[in-house]
Formats: sequence, C-alpha cells, structure tokens
Amino acid sequence: MSPETGSTDHEEAAGHVRLRLDIAYDGTDFHGWARQKDPDIRTVEGEITDRLSLIFREPVTLTVAGRTDAGVHASGQVAHVDVPAAVLGQRSIAGDPARLVPRLRKLLEPDVIVRACSFAPAGFDARFSALRRHYRYRVTTSPSGALPTRARDTAVWPKPVELDRLNATAARLVGLNDFAAFCKPREHATTVRDLQTFTWHDVSTPAEPQLYEARVSADAFCWSMVRSLVGCCLAVGEGRREPDFAHALLSETSRSSAVPVAPACGLSLVGVDYPAPGELAARAATTRTRRTVPAPPAHPGDARADGDRTAGGDPEDTLR
Repeated sequence: MSPETGSTDHEEAAGHVRLRLDIAYDGTDFHGWARQKDPDIRTVEGEITDRLSLIFREPVTLTVAGRTDAGVHASGQVAHVDVPAAVLGQRSIAGDPARLVPRLRKLLEPDVIVRACSFAPAGFDARFSALRRHYRYRVTTSPSGALPTRARDTAVWPKPVELDRLNATAARLVGLNDFAAFCKPREHATTVRDLQTFTWHDVSTPAEPQLYEARVSADAFCWSMVRSLVGCCLAVGEGRREPDFAHALLSETSRSSAVPVAPACGLSLVGVDYPAPGELAARAATTRTRRTVPAPPAHPGDARADGDRTAGGDPEDTLR
C-alpha cells in the first residue's frame, strides 16, 4: 500500500488509485443521483462522471454513499472513484487530487460542485464503509408558504402542526426495525434499518414563521423512507393521526398506503460518518452481513410471530 495515496496493492498494480469526492448539489433540476440509460435525462452522477471522464480520458464509475432521488438536495454527499494513477501526473494536477476541484468547477453547472477531492484511505468504500447518513428536512406551515429565497429547499405543508406531536411520533420509530411500511418496494432489497436519531425542531425566524426541521440519522435509508417518516409525523402533527399510528406501522410487512410521502424539495443529505481509517475495511465487511430484527412476542393469530425477520446488510440508500 502506498502511504501517500492509501491505495491498495491491487489498485496500484492495476494502475489506478481511489479518490474520495465530497459533493453538494441543488437537486431541483436533477432527475436524482443515479445515471439513467437515456443520456438526455440529467442526473448528478451523469454530470460528474462525464466531466471526470473528460479529464481522465477514459470512462469512470462513481460509488456513492446515498443515491438521492429527483428534487432531493445534498451538502454532504460522499463518493469514491478509481482513476488512472498516471493521469494525476498531468501538469494541471501534479499529483494533487485537490487540483481537480477548480477544474471541475469550470466544467460543471453551478447547481452541483465537488467541494473536496482527496486520496481515499486504504479500505475506503463510500457506500459500504459508512457508519451512518444524516438528513435534514425543512418544512413550513406558514399560510404564505416558503420564503422565496428558500423555496427550492423548503417544503410547504398545508395545515399547522404541533411540535410535541411531531417529536412523540418520531420517538416511536427510533431503533432497529423493519421499515417496510415506509419504503417503496425494491426487489431483493432489505427494509431493515437502524434509525438512530429522529427529532423535530422549531427553527422559525421573523422572516420564516412556522418553520420546522426534522433531523434524521440512520445506518442507511431505503427507497422512500425519509420522506415517508416525515410524512407520517406531519400527519400526526396536524391531528389527522394519533402518535401510536407510527409504532403500529412497524408491524407491517409492505408499503402502507396510509403513510403520506412528504415533498422531495424539503430533503437534504447533510453528512456521512465513517470510522477511523484503520477500521474502514472491517466496517465494509460488517455492513454486508445479514441483520436480524427480533420477532415480537407470539400472539394468537399473529402471522409474524413465527421467527425473526432477517435481511441482507446491503445499505441501498435511495430516496424517493
């Protein structure tokens, strides 16, 4: 392994090194993170890989911590890319990947930036090495709607809500659970997640009254999960549902039509946590293992009391 680059012997032998990219974007005009087959569909991954391929003069592939969907933003997205080591010797880069940042700024549109670029430590995988992802959701219930300068990252909810009810609902969802009721189905994908933090805060100002922010952290999120968690809380917060409604949903085994999905514009990925460099490879291996949610106590007629729910540890992190 190279102490300067953190690359593995295999990567060096193949003539490539791994780089970490820290990325931010306004998701309003993107059709999500993931590149589409149709080249005319604009995606964050497509924009960045096209520019990197231009710089490196060969196709590249990005691995990302969390694949956000259309309209979802990010200030703390993380990805990695394996690139030809020889290209880093270009005069414009001179062995310093940080020099890619201003080059990419000139090539990318203003609604997406690579905030930083560095050599990845040995064993780093942007997706599987992650310990947890952090999201924020901004929503206003003000009759006047969102402040115009924040309209692209602030959702509007049509009815007033009570903060205590929002937090009471969120508290019932924290923990290692099967969130099938909150996730749109994906074939062969697990819906077991460890929801570590879920709190609501009144962040109103004179210019932005009746403004609330949800702060949500988990080891990973499945398809539709964050916006469904938020929608569930808002339904309780406005009095349409009781707080126990959220906890009852954890016994469901498929997507529930009773859970509203909050608008995409309020959601932002704000950070991804990783372990110390020496623990990256072990974390990636652990993430890939199977996870088990203990079965509830057996009750007559309870079809789900016949065993634990298990699921692969693949943290597919796609937000709808």
